[in-house]
Amino acid sequence: MASPERPPRRFPAVLRRRAASFGYALRGVAAALRTEVHLQFHAAATVAVLGLGWYLQLARWEWALVALAVGLVWSLELVNTAVEAVVNLVSPEYHPLAGRAKDVAAGAVLAGAVAAAAVGALVFGPRLWALL
Repeated sequence: MASPERPPRRFPAVLRRRAASFGYALRGVAAALRTEVHLQFHAAATVAVLGLGWYLQLARWEWALVALAVGLVWSLELVNTAVEAVVNLVSPEYHPLAGRAKDVAAGAVLAGAVAAAAVGALVFGPRLWALL
């Protein structure tokens, strides 16, 4: 009995959907980078921090702390951008609760940025001080 011809192997649908979700996420980050001044500032700060870390030859554990701090700030900024977009969609007119939601989301970014600055001071401070 001859076996039926098999169709060419394709990625299972679940893998195609996962790959597409990465594309959507990257599209969201790119859109936020194009439109959000604060995220552009964080991008410039990230480049500066990475360059300084490379110059100062950070240890692996220091890179881990810097990566977590940078990731935290980027994540919070992206969530803040999403919160602002949704609030603007559902409440185009001013409403105190809409303002509170935006303020709290912005406060989360501020808290993350302060924590990242503390990490930066602890990681980079002694090395920069030694250069002076």
